[in-house]
Amino acid sequence: MNSFKSWINHHPNLTAWFVLALGMVILLVVEARDVGLQGMQWFWLIVVTILVAGACIWIISWGDDEEDDTATQE
Repeated sequence: MNSFKSWINHHPNLTAWFVLALGMVILLVVEARDVGLQGMQWFWLIVVTILVAGACIWIISWGDDEEDDTATQE
């Protein structure tokens, strides 16, 4: 269990990506369950949703670099 917490602390962006992607996929499945999508449509919709979650976390993490640079200069 301690190694799991250590991994989370060392990889916060991947952890955030996983959590956000999981939430987005759950919402997608709940909201689109009655639409009548076919199997491959579900597959690609879930893949794109996971990639969008990754892009969101990547964009959010842009500000982290600026904070690190400021801390090292002081």
